[in-house]
Amino acid sequence: MQRLKAYGLLILLAAILLPVRAQQPTGVTAEAIGQANLRAVPDVNAALVGQIQAGTRYPVVGRSEFFPWLLLGDPATSQPIGWVFDQLVTVFGNVGAVPFSTLEVGASAVPTQAANTTPTATFEVFGVALPTATPSAASGVTGRVTGEINVRYGPGVDFPRVGVAREGETFEITGWHTQLPWLQIRYPTAPNGFGWVAKDLLEIQGDVFSLPSISQTRFDLPTLTPTLPVVQASTIFSSTPVAVSPEFRALGDQLWAMMLEAGFEPETSRLGALFLLDLQTGEAITFGNHIAFSGMSLNKIAILTELYAMMDTPPDNTEANIIASAMICSENTSTNQMLQLIGGDEYQGAREVTAFLQKMGFTNTFLVAPYLIDPNNIPTPPFPIVAPTTTADKSVTQPDPWNQATVDELGWLLGSVYQCAYNESGPLLAIFPDAFTPTECRQMLHAMSNNKIGALIEAGVPEGTRVAHKHGWIDDTHGDAGIVFTPGGNFALVVILHNPTWLDFSESFPLIAEITRAVYNYYNPTAPLAEIRQNDVPECNLLGNPLVDDLMSATFDG
Repeated sequence: MQRLKAYGLLILLAAILLPVRAQQPTGVTAEAIGQANLRAVPDVNAALVGQIQAGTRYPVVGRSEFFPWLLLGDPATSQPIGWVFDQLVTVFGNVGAVPFSTLEVGASAVPTQAANTTPTATFEVFGVALPTATPSAASGVTGRVTGEINVRYGPGVDFPRVGVAREGETFEITGWHTQLPWLQIRYPTAPNGFGWVAKDLLEIQGDVFSLPSISQTRFDLPTLTPTLPVVQASTIFSSTPVAVSPEFRALGDQLWAMMLEAGFEPETSRLGALFLLDLQTGEAITFGNHIAFSGMSLNKIAILTELYAMMDTPPDNTEANIIASAMICSENTSTNQMLQLIGGDEYQGAREVTAFLQKMGFTNTFLVAPYLIDPNNIPTPPFPIVAPTTTADKSVTQPDPWNQATVDELGWLLGSVYQCAYNESGPLLAIFPDAFTPTECRQMLHAMSNNKIGALIEAGVPEGTRVAHKHGWIDDTHGDAGIVFTPGGNFALVVILHNPTWLDFSESFPLIAEITRAVYNYYNPTAPLAEIRQNDVPECNLLGNPLVDDLMSATFDG
């Protein structure tokens, strides 16, 4: 009997300690919080075998019995690819169900799409491209970032920033400064492979004073190679964008500078994005268009467009009231009723909206679930919801998984509706030749022109200026997307701002208004707007609004 017990114990130990194989999926996954290193074994000093980025979930195929480390697998095969410190990832599922492992992973096990063990990419600092460096042996001392911080080229705030470190990231400390409370960390994307961080911004593990001391106070950047400007010409429907004039590009640079001055920087978690389209020349510029934001109410523009695509006759009284309530009052119940009109039920309606966007060539903007009415009563979908795979960066904004957008795709959608309405041409009519008429496109813009809140884009133009727009805001993200009709020319503008957890309206509203004012004055230099208008957002009231009758009219020509 004792032999049987001992044999059973050996079997149990073997099951616990033997390396995990790909044929044993656990159902538990993990996603990087920003970026995380993969190590050969569960030790910060172990060989670096790769890196993972936010946006991809990896199966957790093993865990250390004694240390807070997880063994991740390839998303396709579950083949082990490396160990990650558990504080650097978000875990989905019961990690307690994952078996223990002692597997050592080799660099060859890491797929190229999951990590790059010898990075050769460049890193942008103040508009210049800097070469990366090859890391050397680990020091054994680490620092965990306690909040979002700047990584500097030298030991002080006067040195250029070479990157941004976010809360939870861990870096190898390689030295300490003898005169200043700053620590040198290994930072491969810096010009020399190292960066500097203020000591009190790190939770330190190990003895810093066992590392080399550094007394140097001069840190000169190497010769730098110019890189592409931040503001880029934009196109989606053609392989070659319309050439941007020097004056229009200078306007884009001005808007970029305004964004930076307000403290919305793309390298940080407080960031902004913009799209601007000249509706006369077709010139378009953008920055931040690679960033995915929560679609908020801005995606109601896509819902409205798809609803008109499926209607063969003008809206009846009920439908017109639903449209007015959704687009003017931004009422989510009415928005979901629009989705029901599109798809029979609101979930299928959302799918139809996404299919429409994909046919338009938009790959990063989608809606796959209805708008939430009661946060305490989340409905159960009638079928599994699967969001499309996109290439947009979600690492910082952490957007709504079911409702996302980028500034350029929203802007080009607005531009397409405008071309349909007033030029009787453009992608909307070319891609869906039997779905839209110019009258319908004018009705859509008319509906959005009745959205009068006196803030955001509206506050940056003179009183009485026509603005066909849809605004939207949630706790951490605010935006506005619209077409502005001015004496000197019409333009489409989309601005979205983000700050983690909470974005203050006193910061976002004036900035979007000032950006709009700068664009308005570019088009109207002889009659510029001296200052933005400060108005309180009014309560929505549809009583007496002629929009419902206008939408029902088959002869509307607004």
